Amino acid sequence: MPLLRLGVSLQPRWPLDDGASVLRAARHAEDLGFDHVAVGNRLLDSGFGLDTDPLVLLSAVAGATTRLRLLTSVLVAPYYPALVLANQAATLDVVSGGRLILGVGTGWNPDEFHAVGVPARERGARTDDHLAAAKALWARRPADFDGPFTTLHAAHLGVPPVTAGGPPVWVGGHSDAALRRALRFGDGWYGTGADAAEVTDVRRRMCDLAGAESAGRLTLASAAFLTPPGLPAVVPPPGRPLGGAAPTAASVADDLGRLAEAGLAACTLWLPVAAEHVKKAMEWVAAEVAPRLA
Repeated sequence: MPLLRLGVSLQPRWPLDDGASVLRAARHAEDLGFDHVAVGNRLLDSGFGLDTDPLVLLSAVAGATTRLRLLTSVLVAPYYPALVLANQAATLDVVSGGRLILGVGTGWNPDEFHAVGVPARERGARTDDHLAAAKALWARRPADFDGPFTTLHAAHLGVPPVTAGGPPVWVGGHSDAALRRALRFGDGWYGTGADAAEVTDVRRRMCDLAGAESAGRLTLASAAFLTPPGLPAVVPPPGRPLGGAAPTAASVADDLGRLAEAGLAACTLWLPVAAEHVKKAMEWVAAEVAPRLA
């Protein structure tokens, strides 16, 4: 695979009577040389695909693979109490041998916030609180923390992460608040459907907020939408697709090359195709697109 690390989302609606199909897809992604697989975070049916707990599903993927990195894309931090989030992420970090990337966001779905009993207006403050507490728990034993939603006194996390300081955190979002959160708590920024101009703009805004040295330490990554030629989309992509409305290997590679030139280090391909077409879609990317990026 090229210097721009390519991953694939495991978001299609996999058949419930064959739960192992998603694990076979993850193994195939590893065999094809993809860098990572990603799983989103939905509690209620979204209509867009597999709506699972990402940490649970990625734990199964960890057992089915050996090299593939595991990305939550993205986990809604306010849904999880800080201690639960820290312990679950550390557990997955351990059992995967340090392959977890914890992509996090503040969430948006008012129905889900209501269902879990978390006021949506507190989502930003809770995300900051939970990330700060989790990082304290990952870095220190015992840990003390006093935040607006989490208080810890001489707390020993049930399992310390195998990755020093905890798994890398990629903070999702395009607002200034999200960029500040990435600079404060993150090891990376994670966008959605970003094009080269937006990646360049994010870099500029981060430098304005924190200076070039602080901004430069962050990995820049983004999800992108791709329907390979000849495969029908089962849901409309929620943003501009890679390669345009009629993508070719050349047009997709050109878009990815522009992203890499703008500073993107990793790109997760969100494939709005039926589960039975995911294997063909991944094979097309590996055979037709990736060699053009090398």
